[in-house]
Amino acid sequence: MRSLALAEELKGRGAEVVFVCDSHTVPWANDQILARDIPVEPAVWTPQEHLDLFARLGLDAVVFDSYGLDAEVFTAVRKSGIPTLAIVDGDLRGAEADVFVDQNLGSELDEPVLPAGATRLAGLDYVLLRDDILSLRPAQPPVPGPGGVPKVFAFFGGTDAFGAGPYVVAALAATGVPFEATVVAPGDDLAEAVAAVQLQEGQRVEVIGPTSQLAKAVVESDLAVSASGTSTWELLCLGATAGLVCVVDNQVMGYERAVATGAAVGVGVLSDLKVDPAAAADVLRSVLTDPVERARIAAAGWKLVDGQGRVRVADALFHLIS
Repeated sequence: MRSLALAEELKGRGAEVVFVCDSHTVPWANDQILARDIPVEPAVWTPQEHLDLFARLGLDAVVFDSYGLDAEVFTAVRKSGIPTLAIVDGDLRGAEADVFVDQNLGSELDEPVLPAGATRLAGLDYVLLRDDILSLRPAQPPVPGPGGVPKVFAFFGGTDAFGAGPYVVAALAATGVPFEATVVAPGDDLAEAVAAVQLQEGQRVEVIGPTSQLAKAVVESDLAVSASGTSTWELLCLGATAGLVCVVDNQVMGYERAVATGAAVGVGVLSDLKVDPAAAADVLRSVLTDPVERARIAAAGWKLVDGQGRVRVADALFHLIS
């Protein structure tokens, strides 16, 4: 999604963009790329495969965004003379690039050792957000809304690969307070697991499949619960009251830093929720019953992410090419 956001900015400036990836394995993501008329080349893995492909495509620059590629790929491409920009999360993992982008909160405070001649763009000023997020960003920070039963929207990526949905719904149910929740559950097994959670009086859960209307659902909710990944910055930009779940180890840094700012609620670590939802239920109960606190959290997030990160990154990329 962050690469798609950068692609939108580049296309808007007249650049031709191609994705090299295995997006067909995640149909929802593939649809997002194709809907923007961006061609897709099948994923390649070895250094030579990359060099051959990039020569055939006649690329002026490459943007890497991958946890799966060996460092040798980055090194070979950079040595070939093609300008390279790499999107990373903290650890560079031995990768080489001319420009590194680390859009995580507080990353500007880190000082990783960079390859010779490389530069680094770090912090929330460089968060990459798509058109459909930016178009729904409020012009002003959120204010407390009317009372009533709070609306919750919960989603955990295109596949919910770690099965967070049912455990978050269990924690919501354990709050004992009324709510109306919409939960994205990709796949029948997850949908059945969510539906099987025993609810209490005044609690209602609707299960839906993957949707292209995530941003709209977020802004219409009183609380948006998501994995603590790149969607965190989308929630903050949209002025949502964000509840974060740390579902995997590489999210720990972003999760802890976001919660520490007061711009998001720390629902908990997924492995803990699976054992006992009580602590998460306490956190959720507090935010569900306090509209003033929800507005404070939302306003703090809105101020942290201004939505102009992709403009700054595209400026750096075009400067690198020139």
